[in-house]
Amino acid sequence: MTIRVPPVNAPGPVNTGGTGVNTDRSATIVSSAMSAPFPHLFSPLQLRHQSLRNRVVFGAHTANMAEQGIPGARHLGYYLERARGGAAMIVVEPVPVHATAVLTRGNMRHSSDAIIEPLRAITEACHSEGAVMLQQLYHVGQHGDFDNSYTAHWSPSGLPSYHDADGSHAMQEAEIEEIIAGFVAAAVRAQKAGFDGVELFGAYNGLLEQFWLPWSNRRDDRWGGNIDNRMRFTRRIIEDTRQQVGEDFIIGLNASVDSGVEVALKIEGLCEVVQWLDSRALIDYISCGTGGYFNFAELMPTFQFADKLGAPLAEALKQVVTHARVMAESHIRTPENADYVIASGQSDLVSIVRGQIADPQLANKARSGHAEQVRGCISCNQMCWGRRSRDYWISCLVNPSSGREFEWGGDRFTAAPIPCHVLVVGGGPAGMEAARVAAERGHSVTLAEAGPDLGGAFRLAGHQPRRGQILDLLDWYQRELARLGIDLRLNTPVDADDIPAFGADTVVLATGSQPAGTGFQRQLPQQAVLPGVDLPNVWPIEDVMGRLARPGKHVLLVDDTGDWRGGGTAWHLAEQGHQVTIVSGWPMVGYWIQRTAGDGQLRARLAQLGARWHTESVLTEWHGDGASVRSLLDGSVTRLDADALVLATTNTAQTDLADALRNTPIRFHVVGDAVAARLAVHAIYEARALALGL
Repeated sequence: MTIRVPPVNAPGPVNTGGTGVNTDRSATIVSSAMSAPFPHLFSPLQLRHQSLRNRVVFGAHTANMAEQGIPGARHLGYYLERARGGAAMIVVEPVPVHATAVLTRGNMRHSSDAIIEPLRAITEACHSEGAVMLQQLYHVGQHGDFDNSYTAHWSPSGLPSYHDADGSHAMQEAEIEEIIAGFVAAAVRAQKAGFDGVELFGAYNGLLEQFWLPWSNRRDDRWGGNIDNRMRFTRRIIEDTRQQVGEDFIIGLNASVDSGVEVALKIEGLCEVVQWLDSRALIDYISCGTGGYFNFAELMPTFQFADKLGAPLAEALKQVVTHARVMAESHIRTPENADYVIASGQSDLVSIVRGQIADPQLANKARSGHAEQVRGCISCNQMCWGRRSRDYWISCLVNPSSGREFEWGGDRFTAAPIPCHVLVVGGGPAGMEAARVAAERGHSVTLAEAGPDLGGAFRLAGHQPRRGQILDLLDWYQRELARLGIDLRLNTPVDADDIPAFGADTVVLATGSQPAGTGFQRQLPQQAVLPGVDLPNVWPIEDVMGRLARPGKHVLLVDDTGDWRGGGTAWHLAEQGHQVTIVSGWPMVGYWIQRTAGDGQLRARLAQLGARWHTESVLTEWHGDGASVRSLLDGSVTRLDADALVLATTNTAQTDLADALRNTPIRFHVVGDAVAARLAVHAIYEARALALGL
């Protein structure tokens, strides 16, 4: 079957699709709403027996918040906040359907009625806010996790895992029946817990896809071979579930397309699968993402990928369905993007996950005409996938209330019992967040920043390639500070003697950090100062990104932190035409970016730009026109010629002002890099936590 994948920006008419809906009435609803903000996104939609208030979905993802397998207060606060924020439908994170399906330590308990009542608390609370509630059911087949499941991975044909180095067990027919029964029992359990339906996980080369895909289904019995046999597993799950749950229950399907690997499921294959299911009216909707276990970078796309990545895939699926609704997902970050995808007929629904993690009120703000107040996701993956990849519950760099809603009262603020005047010194991420939250709580706030712009070193990061979403976030802060009436004073350095004149009741010091200038490298701990670091043509990355450095043609960059400080600066220099050589003690460039799944794309781009690197190596001396580099593996020393040395090393906290105030009666707090040099996530979290208590 040949399927045309339309371009992302292809125009087209609004097409609500599906059956059981009066399309003339839908057109009238859309037409009458045209004067409202984002009229297509906020038009209602019928999905089986449920009427959705808009097209915004908070799609399934592993929040990883269960404790001993039981969802609790953290779960409840997390989902309730998105229901209050206006999402029409919430697909609660997947529950494993069988012992062999357990994937994370925060998974809900499989095959147990103990989760029913805790889940009912979530569904009832979210229903009361107007959200339709579904639960995803999953099994990842050959890609399991023995450390959590303590079982072998079960799969159609016994192929190796792409999650770890294990092989998998080729299921016997009785075991296939056991897994089918597990799916059905999980769906019945979800119905008892008050869910309006379930979503079957068929994405990322999980178990359902492993049966669909000839590469992973090499069986020669009735479960493999032709498409009818390969679809038998999915069909049985759906038909057996429908017999148990009745007609007033939504059954959706989540799938994905992987463009990076030849044998993976492509859009043509998925269209064949979806058309097969749709022609039998087995599914009520299909949601299509990108990437998978073969190609993890596209699974949760970082800022290195284009927006609306999944929209063309949804549009292709729209061509082959007559019954099922189609949901677009994958890097559809903003209300503007979502409204366009619906208006152009690419999909009926849009799943915005990270966008609603970053701002739970995204839907309400957009619907009420205040889209400029939406705090945008910056596609960094540091605290969502970054924490999930290390098997913690997820949170968010720009919104540290994510996962803490039950402790912090959601992403909203209670008035301070005694409003006072707060002086914030420093306009980086810690200072901006402290000022914003203090003002939201009713304090009078003055924010003094020594430089001409807000953002500090975070602004410099926003000038690295593809990281402009950081600059968008800084613009959001600027608008919010103005909306809240904060007295913003740029180009205003503050010394200890200056503080009394502000008349503040309390002072927040967010003075940041400065380059250490020593060239210290973690894998060379005995060398506190790099020999030759005081010679000419040595620059910290701050000077490079701040356009203060003139590094010459060939640049040697020491990447001691293994994150975007070094990797992003190297990318910037290479794009500017410099010949870049990276020296890093870590085993790979972007070692600490692995947790965000963005490291491979970074290395590929650096390689395309001609950059080179020496990993598991350290700089032992800078000579002014080159450096001595020693391998940590065999001790060999190589001289590398270079015009300049750029240092991506750990900064030191700027404590001068705090030190000067310690023996004075002035009440002050220190947050962010002024405590210890770290990342923006630490600064924003600490500032929020502090300001909530002022």
